[in-house]
Amino acid sequence: MADVPKREVENVEFVFEVMGSPGEGIDAVDLGDALRALNLNPTLALIEKLGGTKKRNEKKIKLDEFLPIYSQVKKEKEQGCYEDFIECLKLYDKEENGTMLLAELQHALLALGENLDDEQVETLFADCMDPEDDEGFIPYSQFVQRLMSDPVVFD
Repeated sequence: MADVPKREVENVEFVFEVMGSPGEGIDAVDLGDALRALNLNPTLALIEKLGGTKKRNEKKIKLDEFLPIYSQVKKEKEQGCYEDFIECLKLYDKEENGTMLLAELQHALLALGENLDDEQVETLFADCMDPEDDEGFIPYSQFVQRLMSDPVVFD
């Protein structure tokens, strides 16, 4: 088994119980979701490089194949953390009061970096977003906290 502590192996096994089927493992299309459920933030490019697929039922990943992937992603340096995301969103905080326009956040998620599609953004907002105020502003720190503590799984 890869250099994964026993407690983390138990967490991985639990994720496999929830996301996979006994003996078969998880579908490779769910690789990113499994890693995110374990509090990692792999990029889409990294997921694809590590064997993630875009279509369901193309490939299965068993636990013994997943553990080295988990270990590698855990060591990866190019993962955003809470502070990184907050610093990025501060660029949109014109009044420096911890809020930004919901429309600007939506635009950033739809158009920048590893962009999401409309349905994913709607799901994300429904699960992690406080209601916007009368002027269209939202508190972005609570959004990031919820996003990072409760990973959103897209269908």
